[in-house]
Amino acid sequence: MNADLHPFADDAGTRDEHLLRQLLCEALAPAELSAGSHAGLRRRLLQRVGESARKHAGLRTVRSGDGIWRTVRAGIAAKMLWQGPQGASVLIEFAPGASLPVHRHQHLEEGIILRGDLHLADLQLRPGDYHVSPPGSRHGRISSRAGGLAYLRGTSLGHRQAAIGELLGGLLPGDGPAVHTCFASEEGWLSVADGVDEKLLWQDGEMRSRFLRWRPGGCLPAHVHAGDEECMMLSGDVFFGDLLVRAGDFHLAPAGSEHGGVFSDSGAMAFVRSRGGPNMRSAR
Repeated sequence: MNADLHPFADDAGTRDEHLLRQLLCEALAPAELSAGSHAGLRRRLLQRVGESARKHAGLRTVRSGDGIWRTVRAGIAAKMLWQGPQGASVLIEFAPGASLPVHRHQHLEEGIILRGDLHLADLQLRPGDYHVSPPGSRHGRISSRAGGLAYLRGTSLGHRQAAIGELLGGLLPGDGPAVHTCFASEEGWLSVADGVDEKLLWQDGEMRSRFLRWRPGGCLPAHVHAGDEECMMLSGDVFFGDLLVRAGDFHLAPAGSEHGGVFSDSGAMAFVRSRGGPNMRSAR
């Protein structure tokens, strides 16, 4: 084990651990398999791989280090995650002092602060805060004093004509429908499965936006998606069946796709928007 990963471990403890691992490896003997056992093991392994590939077909995961960052304007860059029918899902990063102009929303736009700060007029948002703007609502100037990173869903970024329409709409008088903010410090968690809690953020018709929080060992049962499900991992990591999704990753499960048990070894938190709750339809 690398001592750099455990700065409080003494040299003697590190040497003892290396010695223990060496002795264990030397004590292991290879298992002799008959030709029939080897063929059977290979057949079952390939069958398991095929089943996993079938279940994960159509799922899309954008890793935190993948994708292309493009300049939106001076001091602001965005990375496209998914272009949906009701706007895009993106990561957007503000340099200190950067800002976006006044605009009016075409779609329901949701945002979560991942790092740093954002200011919407007099409203200050910090990591973990959630903000939603209904269609027709008007946003004043959005800025960041120290720099910040946010996840946006339902934005016009990446669609030039829609973005121009939102900027022109921002020139019209009136604020439109009321916006809503849910701060990270607010309560409202409810248990939805063994070791999994939910915090409802917004609901419009059958579509629900929520935080899901896995305690170590928590698991949602396997399920089929009644509609597109977007997931932004905020912390920790989760297994969607055989697929590991980590903090900073974006995961999309299209309508009709299925997830195996959604399990976390060490705990995690994610933003999820989908039709109905996490167990609306069980997988067969």
